[in-house]
Amino acid sequence: MADSDRSTLFARGSWAETARVTALLRRETVGGALLLGAAVFALVWANSAWSATYISFRELVVGPSALHLNLSLGTWAADGLLAIFFFVVGLELKREFVAGDLRDPRRAALPIAAAIGGMAVPALVFTVVNLGSGNGALHGWAIPTATDIAFAVAVLAIVSTDLPSALRTFLLTLAVVDDLLAVTIIAIFYADTLSFRPLLLALIPLALFTIAVQRRIRSWWILLPLALATWTLVHQSGVHATVAGVLLGFAVPVLRSERAGGPDAGPGLAEHFEHRIRPISSGVAVPVFAFFAAGVTVGGMSGLGSSLRDTIALGVIGGLILGKTVGIFGTTFLVAKFTRATLDEGLQWLDVLGVALLGGIGFTVSLLIGDLAFGMDSTQGGHVKVGVLTGSVAAALLAATVLRARNKAYSAIALDESRNEPDARQ
Repeated sequence: MADSDRSTLFARGSWAETARVTALLRRETVGGALLLGAAVFALVWANSAWSATYISFRELVVGPSALHLNLSLGTWAADGLLAIFFFVVGLELKREFVAGDLRDPRRAALPIAAAIGGMAVPALVFTVVNLGSGNGALHGWAIPTATDIAFAVAVLAIVSTDLPSALRTFLLTLAVVDDLLAVTIIAIFYADTLSFRPLLLALIPLALFTIAVQRRIRSWWILLPLALATWTLVHQSGVHATVAGVLLGFAVPVLRSERAGGPDAGPGLAEHFEHRIRPISSGVAVPVFAFFAAGVTVGGMSGLGSSLRDTIALGVIGGLILGKTVGIFGTTFLVAKFTRATLDEGLQWLDVLGVALLGGIGFTVSLLIGDLAFGMDSTQGGHVKVGVLTGSVAAALLAATVLRARNKAYSAIALDESRNEPDARQ
């Protein structure tokens, strides 16, 4: 066989293998498994005899200082890689609002209202638990208000095979609105300084990116620099940089071009980008982010017991488990009952309860707010870590129990329908 033939076969084999891997990474169960595996690995490492090496690795600073991007690896993962995930989320949400179920304002109103209630009630629970405790504990009122969308979607993907797709849309809408509100809280109540100049300058590359994608330009050498410039300026402004990912995702057109032929024919640009970027998001960005975010040093059984006796940790746990559940489910029920907003006809209230419990997975943004409120090297900061970890794990287990039961119910319904189809034909 000639060398050229061998090279051709090798190239074809490599391309086929790459295609199989990317197709596998588009499955949410695979991405969820990678995320949870990375989180468990980080948690074990951070609590082992080699925990100092994990912390040193996470705090390793890289990047150009001239652009104020000399950041630790942990920050790069949270602010940089996670922006890729939020870009995909932005694409999905815009598709739902433009061409999906959320075109109906009465349906979109419910998850948005649920996000607001799901932030207000946990803050109230934390405040009530810490009233009169002193030591500035009330400064951490916002810690249990945030839902970690990456972990929540991963849990839903692992336990879900037959749950309605509307449930995932509800969760995504709720979680993204939740994150945007959390970023607003950070900017107003916890940010030391907010620089408006880079924030205004970020509108320039964002506008150019929007013009380019609206004209169906797909060239990476045009779009990628504009996206990076937008992200850099948003990061420099003091606003959480993942917001840039959402804004860039919202800029991409969903509907197909009406012109026939040419590069504009075929799937919409949002669908094209999502197909290309999802494997990077689920296979690289989110697992790496989880690895750096989940490495919480508990401090052994004595440290765990001491933390769980502190009102800060108790307020966080109560806010994540009780506050999130009551806030999300209660607000959704009240808005559906007393307004014209309606729950998707494919969903049941037990499904909403499962999502409400899932909203109690706080983790990343909760840890970030805890760091801003108390500092992670302080005793209170350590108690925040334990509270967030305990509350998030408990919420995930409770949500998985409810959603797995609902998944079995939907599986049984699907099985009955498939059995009845031959009878219907006869």
